[in-house]
Amino acid sequence: MSRIFITGSTDGLGLAAARTLIKEGHDVVLHARSRERASALAEITPTALGIVIGDLASATETRSIAEQVNAIGRMDAVIHNAGIYLERSRGETPDGHAKTLAVNVLAPYLLTAWITRPDRLVYLTSGMHRSGSSALDDIDWKKRPWNASQAYSESKLHIATLAAAVARHWPDVLSNAVDPGWVPTKMGGAGAPDDLEMGHLTQTWLAASDAAAAKVSGGYWYHRQRREAAAEVNDAGFQDAMVEKLAELTGVRLFADGR
Repeated sequence: MSRIFITGSTDGLGLAAARTLIKEGHDVVLHARSRERASALAEITPTALGIVIGDLASATETRSIAEQVNAIGRMDAVIHNAGIYLERSRGETPDGHAKTLAVNVLAPYLLTAWITRPDRLVYLTSGMHRSGSSALDDIDWKKRPWNASQAYSESKLHIATLAAAVARHWPDVLSNAVDPGWVPTKMGGAGAPDDLEMGHLTQTWLAASDAAAAKVSGGYWYHRQRREAAAEVNDAGFQDAMVEKLAELTGVRLFADGR
């Protein structure tokens, strides 16, 4: 039995992953953006180990999420599932960041830094990461005209790169990126063609399975098969430059003293 925290577990892939892991006998900690969203989990909450509440668009609330998780106890795995898709505008978080960047990249980066280090980390990316620009000078969209699809693609390039960087810097942690495919969730839409079940079973497998195939690190996965990610993802120079950029934007250094 493992203890697993899943961000964004009120619906879609996060909720499906939570249900699967609970059914398999694991202790699952759920996450909701607000108390109102938490009410949607009334059916599953009694079977979960706990539920934490906080908005990932806010660094202050993200720190609170980490503190709530740490108060429950050390996790064996964390699934960074939460994400937003095509935002109509750049938006402005309480910290002044583009909302897509804040939720999809800065929040998992901060949670990785602040949650007691688990044995396994799973980050949800997308095949759209291959369309993301590798330029890092304006990842917060303060200079460029807003482009929702490009911002999403770049956020997924950055999160896949973070997963690979963690795998390189923390050899004692199994860190992987998962492309769930274009699945029929609220985000993906009812007409999405990919398999919803395989969309969430890859991350639950990587988070909890004892199978040798699942106990690896630094992979980019699609439907339990390793795939080739964009070249930047596994480029150590790009990894280091991106992590440095995230440290600059958040004021939090993930790999302090090279650890």
